[in-house]
Amino acid sequence: MTDVEQLYGALRKIQEPQGYYFNKDTKRVFELLEALLVNKKRYGYMSCPCRLASGEREKDRDIICPCIYRQPDVAEYGSCYCNLYVSAEWNEGTVLHVYVPERRPPERM
Repeated sequence: MTDVEQLYGALRKIQEPQGYYFNKDTKRVFELLEALLVNKKRYGYMSCPCRLASGEREKDRDIICPCIYRQPDVAEYGSCYCNLYVSAEWNEGTVLHVYVPERRPPERM
């Protein structure tokens, strides 16, 4: 089993009971998980692969996956910013797949 497959299994066990599912596009999911692992090697923590991390854990605390923006994004749009975590309805296609705007304040970027 690859590192990405192990991460997929571990996160799935933790997140699904909370109502957060991986995007049904597993190719996209595995690309994002691979990027999380790259960021973990690079910075020591899994910062969001769809945002630019500073390399300073305290400054990036809000974008350590799952980021603090995931909950409001999934609640409002059915998906987080990078489409890694989605609602069951998003995967079922009963929620429109729209662009999720960036919630991170510009001063944090």
